[in-house]
Amino acid sequence: MNVQTQPDAAGSTEVKVNDFVIKIGNVNGTGSASANGLLMKSIFRMGVPVVGKNLFPSNIQGLPTWYEIRVSKDGWTARSGNVDLMVAMNLESYEQDLKTVSPGGALLYDSTWPRPKLHGREDITVIGVPLAKMTNSEFANARTRVLMKNMAYVGAVAALTGIDMDVIQSLVEDTFKAKPKLIEPNMKALMLGHDYITNNYDALPLRVEPMDETKDCILIEGNDAAALGCVYAGATFGAWYPITPSTSLMDGFKNHCQKLRVDPETGKNNYCIIQAEDELSAIGMVIGANWNGARSFTPTSGPGISLMSEFIGFAYYAEVPAVLFDIQRVGPSTGMPTRTQQGDILLAAYASHGDTKHIVLFPADPKECFELSVDAFDAAERYQTPVFVLSDLDIGMNEWMVPRFDWDDSRQPDRGKVLNAADLENIEKFYRYFDYDGDGIPYRTIPGEHPKGAFFTRGSGHNKFGGYTEDSAAYQEVLDRILQKWKNAADHLPGPVIQKAAEPTKRAILTVGGCDAAVREAIARMAQDGLHFDYLRVKAFPLHSDIEAFIAEHDTVFVVEQNRDGQLRQLLINETAAEKKQLIPILDYSGMPTDTGLIARMITDHCQAEA
Repeated sequence: MNVQTQPDAAGSTEVKVNDFVIKIGNVNGTGSASANGLLMKSIFRMGVPVVGKNLFPSNIQGLPTWYEIRVSKDGWTARSGNVDLMVAMNLESYEQDLKTVSPGGALLYDSTWPRPKLHGREDITVIGVPLAKMTNSEFANARTRVLMKNMAYVGAVAALTGIDMDVIQSLVEDTFKAKPKLIEPNMKALMLGHDYITNNYDALPLRVEPMDETKDCILIEGNDAAALGCVYAGATFGAWYPITPSTSLMDGFKNHCQKLRVDPETGKNNYCIIQAEDELSAIGMVIGANWNGARSFTPTSGPGISLMSEFIGFAYYAEVPAVLFDIQRVGPSTGMPTRTQQGDILLAAYASHGDTKHIVLFPADPKECFELSVDAFDAAERYQTPVFVLSDLDIGMNEWMVPRFDWDDSRQPDRGKVLNAADLENIEKFYRYFDYDGDGIPYRTIPGEHPKGAFFTRGSGHNKFGGYTEDSAAYQEVLDRILQKWKNAADHLPGPVIQKAAEPTKRAILTVGGCDAAVREAIARMAQDGLHFDYLRVKAFPLHSDIEAFIAEHDTVFVVEQNRDGQLRQLLINETAAEKKQLIPILDYSGMPTDTGLIARMITDHCQAEA
């Protein structure tokens, strides 16, 4: 029985080579993540650029879960807005999954149970494979049957799209090399699905063909990359309270430390990790460790930052270094813990009561998570202040294809203005908050190095000598100096990424963090239709001087971000001379990683309405 491929809306059945999207709908808790990852990594091993997005619910099991695989010969890593092949394994979400398939695409489902009222579409191909029936006949254990059904659909997809089964087998062998008994049953399940398609269906016009575009790239999650960055930055202490989606960052730090931070001669650990009883304890420990000279950090998410706010204000005013990783998720309150958003921009920038402004770094992908993690520790000690690395769930918990990391072995940590015992011996008296150099940054000491150094600090009113005060002028002098050092940091932090259009234009797009991939692809799409935009991506707060200059050069600046209230736009209004009417909000706060098609449509519609 062969099924004819349906044409798309334009009547085309053109073969798509290394340029399509596979989406898999399943039930959370069925072990599908491993199978989906195997499928994505097999394409990567064929040298084809690919990225996977895991869209999962916050309960342990039972609710729908999806996984999107973007195959892109051009290396695009955002969601495209299209679905060319839907693998519908969840009866509850079947009707919804059917609707997501793009015209001319295909849907694969488990035909074990007859569906006389099967929902179909005239403009797509529907493929039935008796996955449960096949695996039930071959495997006795109930849990094994569930897991192997997932492997069977991987084999079916491989046959439909031309994924090399030798590559898949090699990956299975690598995956289960510690448990070799699992190789044979997994390969059997894969071949069940593969052979069924081969014997009953034609291949789809979606083809994976070998390329050579991944040899200098890796697949890695942002949280794991950030954890490795902490190790390379010299962090030796971490404290945290588990919270989705940041927990895997500390897991990664532990795993990397076990390989890289154990003394080979004594076997002793050269690091310390503490799971605190809550977020307040975690940040308190981090501040204490930094005060005592250890580079230390805490990973958390928006609710954790809310709880830590008083301690963050303490570190800001007492001028104690600290690094905080905020892996943003949907809020407010508990929100949707396993959905992504950029809802903490203003929270991080102005965290705590009173007048506070913090250094915030915005990575756009796992490679920048690694790089900006190192920058964060340097900035925290150079400016003696809390520094936020503002990632999100999409970056943190999904595997991205990025270039291999670079590291300069000659790079030395920037510990900032620290006086050692010899320095203290040669001065008459040390004043903790005195600005000797006029740059807004005082000198600090490590407690215990010398009796003249600072052993204690305070979060209450203090003067430039470190003494307690409630004198208005003395208090203002310290607070003004702290603001000045923050302002001075602007042009020494990572500058914005700026991309000029192929043609002169007075229109621009400005964004931050994880929106980058979707925006850059949208710009390329719109340019094909004659719409041209200059582009800027913010990488740090305080805002680099180039950002205000860029805005001033344009009549209209579309500000793309993933939150309801336009927080990046508000930050630009607060901190630059930009006018509200000049900054047009383009907002996506669905909780899903934003897609290229959505951004292109919203901006195009606005431009057409203006014309």
